[in-house]
Amino acid sequence: MTSSSKATAASIWWQAGTIYQIYPRSFQDANGDGVGDLKGIIGRLPYLHQLGVDAIWISPIFPSPMADFGYDISDYIDIDPLFGTLADFDALVEAAHAQGLRIILDLVPNHTSDAHPWFLESRSSRENPKRDWYIWRDPKPDGSAPTNWLSEFGGSAWAYDEATEQYYYHAFLDRQPDLNWRNPDVRDAIYEVMRFWMRRGVDGFRVDVIWHLIKDDQYRDNPVNPNYVAGRPPHETLITLYSADRPETQDVVAEMRQVVDEFEDRVLIGEVYLPIDRLVAYYGEDLGGAHLPFNFALLSAPWHAPDIADLIARYEAALPLGAWPNWVLGNHDRPRVATRVGEAQARVAAMLLLTLRGTSTLYYGDEIGMRHVPIAPDQVQDSFEKNVPGIGVGRDGCRTPMQWAASANAGFTSGVPWLPLDDDFRENNAAALAVDPRSILSLYVKLIALRKRTTELVFGSYDPVETQDAVLAYRRTYDDQSLLIALNFTSEPASLHVGAGEVLISTELDRDGENVPGLLELRGNEGVIVRLR
Repeated sequence: MTSSSKATAASIWWQAGTIYQIYPRSFQDANGDGVGDLKGIIGRLPYLHQLGVDAIWISPIFPSPMADFGYDISDYIDIDPLFGTLADFDALVEAAHAQGLRIILDLVPNHTSDAHPWFLESRSSRENPKRDWYIWRDPKPDGSAPTNWLSEFGGSAWAYDEATEQYYYHAFLDRQPDLNWRNPDVRDAIYEVMRFWMRRGVDGFRVDVIWHLIKDDQYRDNPVNPNYVAGRPPHETLITLYSADRPETQDVVAEMRQVVDEFEDRVLIGEVYLPIDRLVAYYGEDLGGAHLPFNFALLSAPWHAPDIADLIARYEAALPLGAWPNWVLGNHDRPRVATRVGEAQARVAAMLLLTLRGTSTLYYGDEIGMRHVPIAPDQVQDSFEKNVPGIGVGRDGCRTPMQWAASANAGFTSGVPWLPLDDDFRENNAAALAVDPRSILSLYVKLIALRKRTTELVFGSYDPVETQDAVLAYRRTYDDQSLLIALNFTSEPASLHVGAGEVLISTELDRDGENVPGLLELRGNEGVIVRLR
């Protein structure tokens, strides 16, 4: 049996709550320019309240040249005019808090835009006081790049600056130079950014590529990856031994946590694409690191019950004592879950996400079953796809506008949407699904509500149940009260002996209150939650 946290009279909101990620360009456009904005989010807060989520994480909204759609920041303490103003942001915080919703901002501390004043100063001369705020190195004797490190967006991670005759490092686009996190002035500057937003009422941060912050101080070449798979992104030909996940990174994460802890009731979330054994290190020594190092394992796991069961077991076993787990099914970088697993299994995935032990993070549109939209070559916006074409790395397909209604442009904008909509938006939209009692949206609403009122689903232990390979089953138990969750990962009927109980909810939303005499029958692609007697 896995240990469970004890519920308290005032449980921590990010443990008991569900987080909802908003990609702001695509959520709701209030001014008709085809791009979502802060006023659009404010207008949709009633929807989020009705959905039942507890916090909204907003992808970057800071001033940016938009080379990587906001992940190239030119000013950390303002709002890009595309999204609105600081006054609009303050209004969003106030309105969200009034509806019981927390606000989590995307912090991008690993790199800035090359248009950021810090980099303009750093680039101006080798003697500039901010030269060491970024990572500058001399060429090798033959004039080539200092190391073999590769950019995740294609090509070398080093860009040569003619004026100062040195290379600067960029883990992503050459327009996104990496900050030098070994410089204490850089750390202090970003920590002040964090304080600026928390003073404005922000409830926490999701820290972008947190495992990249520190690089090897000896600038050693990365080793060749013997397991590289042809057709994967080129940067995967090397193992990022020296350019990411360095041991000193944990010191930085601990410092960030200390800054967050200066303010009451805030959360620090880290983006960490690493194997489970490395991921859990980001909880920090004595849990003094990130509250939630994002667990992305479900994004790439084979969608078979035994594989998912093994994944959960390995994650639970790896968690440090007292660490709070978390699960993610979709985000702005990966194909939509409804496309990855299929429309029928998307319902099973929803039940899995909202019944596993730990915090759930939901990506906008997944609650209405939005699909990964094919983008024509002449409509591609994503810089990753433009830099590394032809192998399917484009992220535009999971960033298409939210499908609100059957009206023009799905109710997202009165203008021309920045990305095309899925062809199915007239049938598959929030307005239509909200009035269908058996829709996937109704399922999400009921699952989130059940989670809110059921202590077992938040603070209960996770106990796997042995089943046939088609089914993943587990119990969530708290104070001798148990729920059984059974998920059929196939299209064929399945059954399992569970003991006596009552169905609380089925993914088909048609079995509430059904008596279970001992044998639970599952239809194909069905998940069920049973209250055991």
